[in-house]
Amino acid sequence: MRPFGRVALIGLGLIAGSMALAMRRARLAEGIVGHARSAETRATALELGLVDAVHDSAAAAVNGADLVVLAVPVGAMEAIAREIGPHLSPGCIVTDVGSVKQAVIDVVAPHLPGSVHFIPGHPLAGTEHSGPRAGFATLFRNRWCILTPPEDADPEAVARLRALWEGMGANVDLMDAPHHDLVLAVTSHAPHLIAYTMVGVADDLRRVTDSEVIKYSAAGFRDFTRIAASDPTMWRDVFLNNKAATLEILGRFTEELFALQRAIRREDGAHLHAYFTRTRAIRRGIIEAGQDTDAPDFGRSVAQSPDSVD
Repeated sequence: MRPFGRVALIGLGLIAGSMALAMRRARLAEGIVGHARSAETRATALELGLVDAVHDSAAAAVNGADLVVLAVPVGAMEAIAREIGPHLSPGCIVTDVGSVKQAVIDVVAPHLPGSVHFIPGHPLAGTEHSGPRAGFATLFRNRWCILTPPEDADPEAVARLRALWEGMGANVDLMDAPHHDLVLAVTSHAPHLIAYTMVGVADDLRRVTDSEVIKYSAAGFRDFTRIAASDPTMWRDVFLNNKAATLEILGRFTEELFALQRAIRREDGAHLHAYFTRTRAIRRGIIEAGQDTDAPDFGRSVAQSPDSVD
């Protein structure tokens, strides 16, 4: 693919920082500029070489850009879209990296001029860390990025954005926004909520002291609750903006949990064994699909490989 001329990253956290490093490595952009609300974040992005220039307003950052990436929490999308709309260049591609798609479309699309191409996206990649220093160039390698273009989207613009993500190492799939939100409620949103809940239960259970929770966390608590260290602002916005799908999946989870409670109470070993066998096979399928390893480190090692940052 021909590189984008000027790429504007609105928000300079883990995902945007990783995109900047990946684009630089693969020479997918001639220039990268950014915007973040925090002066400290802007300074850090310059220090790390993630961007060539930073701006204290999103409107200034998108001026002249042919690709704009909205990498801010879902709850901030509408305000950003309202700010940048009048300053977007005709023909530019606007995309995002939010974990929810329909809500983003609903609040962003009305503020964008008809002369730009809005192609929402969601890279299924990340760590429990946040901020520009958390980024690394190989974050998207062999991970999926889902694009949810509208039905009337320009095929060439979709193809160009797809090629960008593939150039950064990702696998790309297309789906409609409501289906994306349901899939992610199963694979990401509900698991995060359950992890947060488990940490809360441990905190409420006064028979287990704080020191014991920390001391014996290697017994499963540590690995299961790693994602509970994720950015609270981002996840607050995810649950508020994907409410219907998340509640549907949590309802099904509650039904499954009640069935397991009943099996334990009745000492129904056959039911438990069959259930665990079936779910174990699903876990093995994740490994076979190349989305994890037999011995995941669950974030305990440094996220960056020695050659991950230029």
